[in-house]
Amino acid sequence: MSLVVLLLGMGILMGAAAHTPLPVFLVAAGAIAVWLFGFAVRERIARHRG
Repeated sequence: MSLVVLLLGMGILMGAAAHTPLPVFLVAAGAIAVWLFGFAVRERIARHRG
């Protein structure tokens, strides 16, 4: 059941991305990449301290 929900969610998100203008898509992808990089750095620092 969870696999079906996951595939449905991916289909919705990919469909939305396909209908988004390229500049908007690139800005959103860049923002997500920066957020993930910041999260990884924060986790690495926390793991190094603790």
